[in-house]
Amino acid sequence: MQPLIREILALPPESQHITVRGWVRTKRELKNLVFVEVNDGSSFTGIQCTFDRGAGLPEETAKVLPAVSTGAAVEVRGKLVPSPASGQQVELAAADLVLVGEAPAETYPLQKKRHSLEFLREIAHLRPRTNTFGAVARLRSRLAFAVHEFFRSRGFQYVHTPIITASDAEGAGAMFQVTTLDLEALAKNGGTGKQPPAGQAGDRGQALIDYSQDFFGKRSCLTVSGQLEAETYALALSRVYTFGPTFRAEHSNTTRHLAEFWMIEPEMAFAHLEDNMALAEDFLKYLFTVTLEDCAEDLRFFDTHIEKGISAVLRSVAESRFVHMTYTDAVAELEKNAAAFEFKPYWGCDLQSEHEKFLTEKTVQGPVIVTDYPKEIKAFYMKMNNDGKTVRAMDVLVPRLGEIIGGSEREENLGRLEERMAALGMRPEDYTWYLDLRRYGTVPHAGFGLGFERLIQYITGMANIRDVIPYPRAVGQAEF
Repeated sequence: MQPLIREILALPPESQHITVRGWVRTKRELKNLVFVEVNDGSSFTGIQCTFDRGAGLPEETAKVLPAVSTGAAVEVRGKLVPSPASGQQVELAAADLVLVGEAPAETYPLQKKRHSLEFLREIAHLRPRTNTFGAVARLRSRLAFAVHEFFRSRGFQYVHTPIITASDAEGAGAMFQVTTLDLEALAKNGGTGKQPPAGQAGDRGQALIDYSQDFFGKRSCLTVSGQLEAETYALALSRVYTFGPTFRAEHSNTTRHLAEFWMIEPEMAFAHLEDNMALAEDFLKYLFTVTLEDCAEDLRFFDTHIEKGISAVLRSVAESRFVHMTYTDAVAELEKNAAAFEFKPYWGCDLQSEHEKFLTEKTVQGPVIVTDYPKEIKAFYMKMNNDGKTVRAMDVLVPRLGEIIGGSEREENLGRLEERMAALGMRPEDYTWYLDLRRYGTVPHAGFGLGFERLIQYITGMANIRDVIPYPRAVGQAEF
């Protein structure tokens, strides 16, 4: 295989014969010189190919060169030489050019100008060719690999948890239903597919729809989390993680929410909240260090053109000691500064982004792990503290964003877990397999979740989470 442009740029310029393949980013003409920048996506920087018409060009090259424009796929052959231009070490003294495929039509939407991110979302199939989205894609790829590197180095096993599930791990109910039932026929027979009013048609509309006739024989949905299934493997393999797509059917159109996104969820047996906090801190520091070391070129672009100071913040977090603070102490600190907030803090409230940013940027001036939240605002599976009011939960907060990781020690006691589920009106028969983990060889265990897109958004400074995933899925948006 021919070397990628990233590899060519690292070679010493010794007039060796090189072939470059890629897409034209820019073309500039002087009297006898034509400068064509070619990029193949392997690096932020492309390579300049210089054609000297005064020295004579092959007939076919001289013929097609005028037709070459932005977006054209080309193959250029020549010699790698030192570049006299500033900002680049090498260039290609081009001797031959082949136009691969057709020249781009005049309607090619990506020209040498700044396009709005909103416009680029409309042509998501072409936006990877831009500087911004090429950089996002490379950084996303490197960090996905880093996730596996981190957990493998610490003895974790990678588990593929199901995408289709009959249980709601978060208890939120905002799930996409999966069915093979004929919805049009149901509608003709008087069914609407909507949930019935509370207390009118039984649990989850089963009086309206006979799910025994559906593909799975019960109401099934796309998963909101792989955590519950990961717990089953943690209690057999000790340390596991899942990294895959998850789904939320929330009618939210904000810049921080997607209907389809990727989650990283480790689970550890024989672990407590303190182990969980240590793992989360090490994990973030590792990912930020990898970004600074391996994605420096792309990170400089984000630092210069998207949000100033990103590199400094990442470096600061990677070198910081994460401060531990209970929810009660955090609220007390916020209440001292209540006038600074739109949403007034009080014990029992769910911390808002403005609260989390205040704690990281004003109170601590660095990353914070807040623990021991009120049980009413956390999930059913979190371990109850002895006070009967709080659970052994944790949220990792970082400057510029707020919460980036959420997790907890899990309730390993069968009786307490059943009591908690009953208090929330949950059906134990829907979670028999999960309760079995507490019947057979139960142990303390803990884990957390990190939204991959939220991580990428934080690192790149991209304002909208729809710009850090190749094809965003949101309310009313399922193109491409």
